[in-house]
Amino acid sequence: MKFVAITACPTGIAHTYMAAESLEQAAKTNGDTIVVETQGSAGSEPLSTEDIASADAVIFAADLAVRGRERFAGKPIVEAPVKAAINDAAGLFERAKAAAREPVAPAAAPELTSKVGANDKAGTKVRQWLMTGVSYLIPFVAAGGLLIALSFALGGYRIVDAPKVTEHFDAGSVAGWAALMFQIGSAAFDFLVPVLAGFIAFAMADRPAIAPGFVGGAIAVTVGAGFLGGLVAGLLAGGVVMALKKIQVPKAMRGIMPVVVYPLLGSIVVGVLMYVVVGKPMAAATTGLTNWLNSLSGASALLLGALLGLMMAFDMGGPVNKAAYAFAVGGLTTGATASLQIMAAVMAAGMVPPLALALASTVRKKLFTEAERENGRAAWLLGASFITEGAIPFAAADPFRVIPSIMLGSAVTGSLSMAFGATLRAPHGGIFVLPLIGSPLLFLVALVAGTVVAAGSVIALKQVRFRAASRSAAVSGQTVNA
Repeated sequence: MKFVAITACPTGIAHTYMAAESLEQAAKTNGDTIVVETQGSAGSEPLSTEDIASADAVIFAADLAVRGRERFAGKPIVEAPVKAAINDAAGLFERAKAAAREPVAPAAAPELTSKVGANDKAGTKVRQWLMTGVSYLIPFVAAGGLLIALSFALGGYRIVDAPKVTEHFDAGSVAGWAALMFQIGSAAFDFLVPVLAGFIAFAMADRPAIAPGFVGGAIAVTVGAGFLGGLVAGLLAGGVVMALKKIQVPKAMRGIMPVVVYPLLGSIVVGVLMYVVVGKPMAAATTGLTNWLNSLSGASALLLGALLGLMMAFDMGGPVNKAAYAFAVGGLTTGATASLQIMAAVMAAGMVPPLALALASTVRKKLFTEAERENGRAAWLLGASFITEGAIPFAAADPFRVIPSIMLGSAVTGSLSMAFGATLRAPHGGIFVLPLIGSPLLFLVALVAGTVVAAGSVIALKQVRFRAASRSAAVSGQTVNA
């Protein structure tokens, strides 16, 4: 049979392409044909109309709304989270083949839709709304954060006090270019909260909600409510526009509702709520959180580092991982030392899972399959680049041994990084931004320690299973001989 598929994860980096590869391998094993469109951060090459027309069924392995869904009208469609394609591609093909044998209902005219299915559970909807906002946020984080980190590498930490480049720019000095990099990066960071709010709202109520979401996010920045305020603003904007869309209006007005009325009324309602009702409490909460972070020392800092490490390893790029990452990135805008320490702890802890499994599969090869050993070789680079998703193939194959082990190792690294006082202004980059890390040798000590602990735990747990399997095989052999 012939299939087409689309894969898409919130960040558009690792899961998107791993799911595509898993589907392609399963199709090859089954003797089927599949063409995959990866809707990732690097863009995608759309499926051809010929491939879609000749396909027996369509597979959507996506945690976000599929772009260009109307292309598949009239085709049997199977939908699943992106991890389902990584963990159980064969099961998806069985579902797709079953769907291909069922008659397809006539396609309805395309219209604006929510970013999640109408039958999804409330918790699933909220998770996908938030992850959509985070997915659009990450390019701003990467661009702005790395520019700021580069400016500090060139001009030192006093570059924050440099005059505006619109008033004075010395193209012949390193300090002038450092100031320019800092101010460009700061401009990118100014969009973080509005982008987060705007695309949470977009995920909830489509394009009419973008303007109210951005307005609410900008107000959250103005009143000092920060990322917490942005989350609330995005949910408010989406909820308001969803409610407005349920109001019945005369047919003659329907054309102007999405482009004029919904954005206008949504912006008014969200603006009033953010300025008058929500803004001050959220600002107080954000200020309290910032003050608490700045006061962390000793045992409390170690516990926070351990907690962030556990979160980074728990789902390896999923919602829990992204929550810890967003928490760390939000602190970069404050410039406080505690916030920079948190960013360092989060990145170090996120590097541990793939590095640990790369080490374990290298040291004790017999405990891993050939495919896992191949993944282990790639995991060295993924871990060094701070792509936690490199551990997913190992966790999918043996979750009860791998996940607890990498959580332990990441917790150790997070705690040690906080204890050592390592700092980081770059939100990404892994080992390649080592020159931008404060106390880089201690950062590496924390990273190596957690990697060794996680690798040792994985090896120990797999060794227990290996010995048990060997004993069972020996007993079976003795029974047969008897």
